[in-house]
Amino acid sequence: QVQLVESGGGLVQAGGSLRLSCTASGRTFSSYVMGWFRQAPGKEREFVAAISWSGDNTYYADSVKGRFTIARDNAKNTVYLQMNSLKPEDTALYYCARAGLITRYHHTSSAAYDYWGQGTQVTVSS
Repeated sequence: QVQLVESGGGLVQAGGSLRLSCTASGRTFSSYVMGWFRQAPGKEREFVAAISWSGDNTYYADSVKGRFTIARDNAKNTVYLQMNSLKPEDTALYYCARAGLITRYHHTSSAAYDYWGQGTQVTVSS
């Protein structure tokens, strides 16, 4: 059973920064695409960022492009989300997820992911 544990959320003022971390159990972490999603109260869960197994390819939602950076350290089984220039509209519960090894869904779709963390809350005050 794979477990994903997020950390690093908190309360920050607009314009500030946070770095989220997600550590995965299991020995095959480096084989999988990893993603970050978020869900604000009353809204659907939305894609934030994803990273290929090697880290060579990254993908971002338009709303965070240029402000957020996803990275991974396969030796530590950890994926990161560096969030800069935070805005109040970034306030949400942020989830880390592991994509299926074989999936017909695009990595920007939550359907492509088969394991999810419990989430870490990010609150940005204006």
